[in-house]
Amino acid sequence: MSPKLNTSGSLVAGIAAAAVASLCCVGPLVLIMLGVGGAWIAHLTAFEPLRPLFIGLTVVFLGFAYRRIYLIPQACEPGTVCVDSRTLRRQRVVFWIVSISLIVLIALPWVAPLFL
Repeated sequence: MSPKLNTSGSLVAGIAAAAVASLCCVGPLVLIMLGVGGAWIAHLTAFEPLRPLFIGLTVVFLGFAYRRIYLIPQACEPGTVCVDSRTLRRQRVVFWIVSISLIVLIALPWVAPLFL
């Protein structure tokens, strides 16, 4: 019997990994847009070599969440929240909103130069 993965935990981990993966490129851009400047912003690029690792972690965690939501049938006790079909539908909607947001966040370093 395999251990069950927590769907929300996988989504949160995916969000955190994507945020760290884009920290080197998105962070300075956001700070400059907010009017914050300085030489210390250049130090945020130190995370650039780790970016592929964090992108990989993002994909793995989203894969865990997808597996939990779509591939593993949920065993629900009568009277619990997961019996309601709206719960699964909400989980799927949140999953796709988070997934699309993460794809945009990961792609932003490649797309941002087109807008500058």
